[in-house]
Amino acid sequence: MTERRAGSLTQSASTLGIGPSRLHWDWDQGLTIAIDEVGTPIPQRVRGRVHLKPHFINEQVFTLDDAGRHRWRPVAPSARVEVELQKPELRWSGHAYFDRNWGDEPIEDGFVYWDWSRGELGEQESAILYNMDRRHGGQKQLALRFSPQGVEAFEPPPNHRLPRTPIWQVPRGSQADAERPPKVAKTLEDTPFYSRSVIDTHLLGRPLTAVHESLSLNRFRSPIVQHMLPYRMPRRRR
Repeated sequence: MTERRAGSLTQSASTLGIGPSRLHWDWDQGLTIAIDEVGTPIPQRVRGRVHLKPHFINEQVFTLDDAGRHRWRPVAPSARVEVELQKPELRWSGHAYFDRNWGDEPIEDGFVYWDWSRGELGEQESAILYNMDRRHGGQKQLALRFSPQGVEAFEPPPNHRLPRTPIWQVPRGSQADAERPPKVAKTLEDTPFYSRSVIDTHLLGRPLTAVHESLSLNRFRSPIVQHMLPYRMPRRRR
């Protein structure tokens, strides 16, 4: 939540600390995140605890580009989360998801755009869709079904256009069953290059609610957006 210098980093086999915030992994208890930050653009304290308990762990890593520079692993495709914040005073629990992306070059060098969505198919089962427009190698789609029994790929459904975000007009699209186009239920985050939304969709012959994101890397790499980033994510010199 805050960009910091290398001296603010502490790391061990089970813990990652960046400034005053910590992530700790325990195989029995799951992932615990202790947050102690100051938000922007209006400074306010963000302090509390997030606990994520996976239903199962996925070990498979997916390569997103032909050169193998960009990789993605949905560590916990299905999980439960408990959020307890003191500042602001908020508390809730529900379904959760935990993944990681990493690469050997800046993400904007590998991709023009992508959209992604995840929906619960059951208490311990979920479907994840990736639709990528790559700078080299053209488009790539992933349609994956995760359960404690493993990962199952299925035929990617057709891609449907969604309305652009209301403020920054970020393009959005999502794959869904052919005759059942998805609809935006709520826009959660609307930035110059990224959106996060809740969509009502239809997948594998059943209706479901999914979390959706779209990412425009052409917008992200523009000088204007790069100049704006420190106002969205604080940067500390120590």
